[in-house]
Amino acid sequence: MSSSQFRYTQTPSKVVHLRNLPWECVEEELIDLCKRFGKIVNTKTNVGANRNQAFVEFAELNQAISMVSYYASSSEPAQIRGKTIYIQYSNRHEIVNNQSPGEVPGNVLLVTFEGVESHHLSIDVIHLVFSAFGFVHKIATFEKAAGFQALVQFTDVETASAARSALDGRSIPKYLLPEHVASCNLRMSYSAHTDLNIKFQSHRSRDYTNPYLPVNHTAMDGSMQPSLGADGKKVETQSNVLLALIENMQYAVTVDVLHTVFSAYGTVQKIAIFEKNGSTQALIQYSDIATAAIAKEALEGHCIYDGGYCKLRLSYSRHTDLNVKAFSDKSRDYTLPDLSLLVGQKVPGVAEASAPTTGGWQNGQVQTQYAGYGGSPYMYPSADPTGASPSSGHPPYYG
Repeated sequence: MSSSQFRYTQTPSKVVHLRNLPWECVEEELIDLCKRFGKIVNTKTNVGANRNQAFVEFAELNQAISMVSYYASSSEPAQIRGKTIYIQYSNRHEIVNNQSPGEVPGNVLLVTFEGVESHHLSIDVIHLVFSAFGFVHKIATFEKAAGFQALVQFTDVETASAARSALDGRSIPKYLLPEHVASCNLRMSYSAHTDLNIKFQSHRSRDYTNPYLPVNHTAMDGSMQPSLGADGKKVETQSNVLLALIENMQYAVTVDVLHTVFSAYGTVQKIAIFEKNGSTQALIQYSDIATAAIAKEALEGHCIYDGGYCKLRLSYSRHTDLNVKAFSDKSRDYTLPDLSLLVGQKVPGVAEASAPTTGGWQNGQVQTQYAGYGGSPYMYPSADPTGASPSSGHPPYYG
């Protein structure tokens, strides 16, 4: 039997994958072909875009090995209705007949790269691997909770299915990976997408069908990719917008409270507060990256209120200009002229504050910095955001 009919390097499985079957091959024909090698416990027919693939599950592993080994060494290939059948072990160890959304065949594959981070694997390597099975139209890479992933779009379902059948559970060749990366395993499912929307060519996305698509040169040369610091950890790409995760929310954190805290390090242009994954988060926009970097370094890990309440965890956002409602409970745009009157007024429940002698944001250095930036005329809130005085027992602002 030719090597194209049998992939002898695959890990044995009780499930045998059969390809090139006659159109609408029925279960009885599969059983007739396979039953001589052992007890068949499950089958799955008419798989793939052309309905010319199937799976047969044996009761014992050695029964599947007997079948695959027999046709691998036989001069007579396996046949149904006169057609030569290609046989290999499946990547699965049992047949599950109820299809999940990721099992419904499509022309776009969702690929998870196990064992690597995004900067270990270039989009060119991904293209090289998947182009072996047909023309790749588009690729989009991203990072999710599951890890580094990509959407790979082929011309049709058949090509995508062939790529998935050959690569799912396999590893990318070692010579295509950085020396310090031990391995990169591929896990695949079908995506619900049929046509990816690629806006420009970059190190994160490519459209190989459109040579006139704009090119993001900064991203193409890799300068936007995470770099490694001296400690071997990723260095964040800086931005003028900070993403704040607020932990241990024992007191309300309003737009005014955030403006007071972050204005100490420069003029805040916009703020947006939102809920995500059960936590309160906020985006704070400065006019430039340098100011945002100063604020991030000064405030990271600090608490807005004494006692460890409303702790700030800061990172750089991918946004550069927020699109927010000018004046609402959850957002503010301080760049609009008509808001200058609002921020000049004393806000109800906000009292004048003197700089605490210990432990606060508002030390002498920060106050000088605050004034030098031409900061907001907001007064510092009282200890209780609802307007209670510090003597009520609520903790004051704390650094």
